[in-house]
Amino acid sequence: MKSSLIILTLNEIEGVRTLYDRIPFDAVDECFVVDGGSIDGTVEFFRERGIKVVPQEIKGRGEAFRIAVKEAKGSYLIFFSPDGNENPGDIPKLLELLARGYDIAIASRFLSGSQNEEDDLRFPWRAWANRTFTYIANIIWNTNRNYITDTINGYRAVKKGAFNKLNINAPGFVIEYQMSIRAMKLGLKVVEIPTIEGQRIGGVSTAKSISTGLLFLRFLFKEIKNGRKF
Repeated sequence: MKSSLIILTLNEIEGVRTLYDRIPFDAVDECFVVDGGSIDGTVEFFRERGIKVVPQEIKGRGEAFRIAVKEAKGSYLIFFSPDGNENPGDIPKLLELLARGYDIAIASRFLSGSQNEEDDLRFPWRAWANRTFTYIANIIWNTNRNYITDTINGYRAVKKGAFNKLNINAPGFVIEYQMSIRAMKLGLKVVEIPTIEGQRIGGVSTAKSISTGLLFLRFLFKEIKNGRKF
């Protein structure tokens, strides 16, 4: 099966410059960038190296995923953000799991052997919120025996056919949570690997804690109301 590496960017030039040489381009059949309107040289950096950049006119991470799936020629898709949080070395590992028959492979920040960027904080609010939303999703929808530890992390690989079954329509940063929940609803095969989450390299995170948390909460209630239908 052909594989597509999708790099998601929005003003990530510092991270791109740092990580570019560590990205295993030879592990995939195609690579392109979905850019949300960078003005810091990110777009020019990739184009100078012969990598196609697909502009994203409608804002939001959810829209970036949907554009990527439509644009990708591969059957195996992997989404990578070059902000320093995600380890490029995990790309071949995630793709290998799809080749072994899994529908979705997630780089988990909470499995044994993993590391979260908030591990050294006294009050890791983001990690606590992630674990809470993940626990609720597993309790309600996960009928398989394997507990999914990180339903929210965007660093993941997915089969295009599986993605299309999920009828994904979530906006912004909720899209990964929606993908995980609906995969549980359908009983898709989901697997995780431990990952080391690094610190952000430059740029500014666009996920604001309180507003993002409220968005997740509203989305969760909506999915509960919808039951196993979507």
